[in-house]
Formats: sequence, structure tokens, C-alpha cells
Amino acid sequence: MASDDSLPTLKLLLIGPSGAGKSALLTRYCDDEFEPDSSTATIGIDFKIKVLNVRGKPYRLTLFDTAGQERFRTLSTSFYRGAHGVLLVYDISTRASFLGMEKWFAEAEANTVEGVALYLVGAKLDKAEHNREVTPEEGRALAEAHGALFCEVSAKSRENVRRPFVEIVDHIVEDPALIHAAKTGRAAGSVTLDSNSEGGYLPNCSC
Repeated sequence: MASDDSLPTLKLLLIGPSGAGKSALLTRYCDDEFEPDSSTATIGIDFKIKVLNVRGKPYRLTLFDTAGQERFRTLSTSFYRGAHGVLLVYDISTRASFLGMEKWFAEAEANTVEGVALYLVGAKLDKAEHNREVTPEEGRALAEAHGALFCEVSAKSRENVRRPFVEIVDHIVEDPALIHAAKTGRAAGSVTLDSNSEGGYLPNCSC
């Protein structure tokens, strides 16, 4: 059997406001573990590696979890280069989280190649019964406005956790032009760090 390193590699980013549930979703998908809201927020960039079979073929996913804090935005933009897909995550129980997604779509569209796969994810579906502040219809409408796929997930209950990853990879691999464009890349701009930032790129590779 081929080693993971020899497999076709796809780069996916998870972006969105701090506290939306990006890290919890990624940890549940990759490690089948749940990190509650009280866990420490991601500082800078974290990443994990996962092998996923789509259409009978294995792919090596490099999954980057970008910090939602504003002071790390200039750092995270450098990680858009070479991205095949972007998952934009918001919290369905916090309306402010959803209302800020337009700027995250704008950032993704400005820093990726044309036609990059976009997927809007409404996280914390387990809170839907008592604390929902954003309807599925609103999420779906926003996704459609940006040509993105859409679903709601719960890292806590595992509901739909695999779905966005499987569907975005399926969308990517059916478009060879996107894979080529991502490899060619967008011209790099200057990347600056906030002088007050602490830490930065903190890899945590988990296979």
C-alpha cells in the first residue's frame, strides 16, 4: 500500500470567527474527540492530516485551522496560497457569528484562485433546539449567494461531521482545472505580523 506522503494532496482551510467551532469540528473529524467551548482558542495556525477516500481513490488532506482573532488575520492570509478548498464556519447559536460571514467570504475569495471550492458550515447543531439564532434557510441562502455548498454539523454529537469534508473533496476532484490552478497559485502579497502578537505558526500534525 502506498504511503500517505505519496498520495495526491489537497489543502483545505477552516476559517471563521473565533469561537465558531472550527477546532472542535476538525478535532472530531480527525481524532474523533470533542473539545468543548471552554478549550483554549487556536493561536495562529494549527493543522492536521487526514486520509480520505473519495470516488474510490485515497487523498491526503492537509487541514489548516486558522485563528479567528483579528490580530492574526494578516498571518492567516498567507496560508490561502495553494488552497483547493475553504470551509467557512459559523455558530448557529450566535447571530453575530453568522452576520460576520460576508467578510470571511470576501477574504477567501480575495486570497484564493478563481473557482476555489467553498463550503459554508453551520456549527453547534446540538444547540438548535433551544439556542438557535440562525435558520438553515439563512445559511443555505448565504452559501448559494457565494456558490458554496452548505450543511450544519455538531462536533459534540458527531452529526454530519464527515459530510462537509467528503463533499468539498468530491467537488474538488471532479474539477481538474481547480487542482491545477491551486498548484499554480495566486501571486503572493506581503505578509506582516502584528507587533503585539505572541506565538504565530504553531503546527500540530495529527495523522
